[in-house]
Amino acid sequence: MTSMDTGSTVLRLPEALRVGVEAAIAHAVTDEWARRLWERDTTLWTTDPVTAQKIADRLGWLDAPDAFTDEIVELEAFAAAVREEGFTDVVVCGMGGSSLAPEVLTYVFPESAHGLTVHVLDSTDPAAVAAIDEVTSPETTLRIIATKSGTTAESLAFLAHYWDSEWHRAGALHRHRAGLGFVAITDRGASRDAIPHIDDFRETFLNPPDVGGRYSALTYVGLVPAALGGLALDALLADAREMAGKCRLTDATNPGVALGAAMGALAKVGRDKLTLVIEPDLAPLGAWLEQLIAESTGKHGTGVIPVDGETLAEPAVYRDDRVFVRLGRAGAAEFRADTDAAIDALAAAGHPVIDLLLTGDDWVASEFVRWEVATAIAGAVLGVDPFDEPNVTESKQNTAAVLAEFAHTGHLPVETPLVEGDGLRVMGDAALTALGRPADVASALRAHLERVPATGYHAICAYIAATPEREDALRAIQELIRDRTGHATTMGYGPRFLHSTGQLHKGGTPVGCFLQLVAGRPADLPIPGRKESFGILIDAQALGDFASLAAHGLPAIRIHLSDDPDAGLIELHAALAAALS
Repeated sequence: MTSMDTGSTVLRLPEALRVGVEAAIAHAVTDEWARRLWERDTTLWTTDPVTAQKIADRLGWLDAPDAFTDEIVELEAFAAAVREEGFTDVVVCGMGGSSLAPEVLTYVFPESAHGLTVHVLDSTDPAAVAAIDEVTSPETTLRIIATKSGTTAESLAFLAHYWDSEWHRAGALHRHRAGLGFVAITDRGASRDAIPHIDDFRETFLNPPDVGGRYSALTYVGLVPAALGGLALDALLADAREMAGKCRLTDATNPGVALGAAMGALAKVGRDKLTLVIEPDLAPLGAWLEQLIAESTGKHGTGVIPVDGETLAEPAVYRDDRVFVRLGRAGAAEFRADTDAAIDALAAAGHPVIDLLLTGDDWVASEFVRWEVATAIAGAVLGVDPFDEPNVTESKQNTAAVLAEFAHTGHLPVETPLVEGDGLRVMGDAALTALGRPADVASALRAHLERVPATGYHAICAYIAATPEREDALRAIQELIRDRTGHATTMGYGPRFLHSTGQLHKGGTPVGCFLQLVAGRPADLPIPGRKESFGILIDAQALGDFASLAAHGLPAIRIHLSDDPDAGLIELHAALAAALS
């Protein structure tokens, strides 16, 4: 085992991997990748002129820490005016990059004494929408409609829900005031114009058009909710600028280049399951990292597969496809005490470990910058464009087809279960169905899980509203599959992951094995002006995603958890335990 210290990045690598990683970092330094990145040299990723222009149109994130420093006064004045009018809450209505960065900032920083309480709505499950409505008051809640394209289906469904509520609450005499509880974050031009009622909104923040959604954390996408939440924007952006300065260094101490070159080099030799071990205070960053890395690198049959939320296990549990990244503040005794021994054991067993220990004032904004640079560099190592998402539209198109059928027939496609039992209904892809009717749910799960390739991973795709109890239940299922099979296991909530890891699922290395979870929607909510309800929408999104996985020949099974998903998760855990015994 060799330890490489590149400044703020410490790599512990077995000898068999060290040479390749050192060579990748040395090549990045010799070929001046840092300078070329900041000078917008698109030949880092392509020599094709069409692709090069598309990449050039997506590099505005490099300017964000400096450019948005000039917007601090405006943002803080806006937040102060909103507070003075009596608003107490803000709901961010977005998906993917438009929701995950605000979620990180909301949960990582303690609630400000003078800030609004920030909620993030990024699920079309009617139970998730109702849960937000139960803890907020229409009179004192500001809604942020965040959509880069102006056409994001989920964001516009949320807008329809809340606009209808405000329109009726305002009454005939005051409907001109209905839009004062709404803010938009979008791009200029056609994107802005596509958002219904936008001319009546309190405010519209137009983001730079050359910043993609998953690279937008330090633009209005993250900073408007941060300002409303009472965060100190000057300190936040100063943190980002400091890390940006470090990521301009032209030697191996560049924290973004060293990390990205290592990630890419390790993935190319099969160590592509990037397992995030993040201290509790910074844990929400994991979901943001997951979408950034997966959507940026997972395409054209390659990619880095981020694994977030796993608890550490004994080295023998893991296959030789893992890389462990430990991220935490230097001196965080509780975190270090809980993880040092486990991490040391993994390194001693030959697993590569990357230590990122934050020092001084480094915190979440510095990590936004470090990982954006690292992911761009990893894309260069892997030979992919880290700024496009060629497979994301597949599930959207499939969803649109399902909704068109619903509009015509009045119902979703009828499914014939492979097997039913203990409140669960099991549907399979064509290959699983061809095996014949299984004896029970456990048998169906066993047949499905055995289809994972030796170098593969399992993905739990849960189209249910998140609650703390369900999070615990899903993490227990994740660990059960990991411990019994040795395969990396990811977990994500739909439809949110369609805007992030969904790209990796379809476009990345084709070794995923997918467990889709759905449930009944007994307390559905209409979407004003639409034929479909929220329940129909999320079910159509799940069906569209399942069809996309099947079209790529990826093994997929679909479990209906009944109208009571909590009880269904208990039954599913028991069935999986039996299947894997």
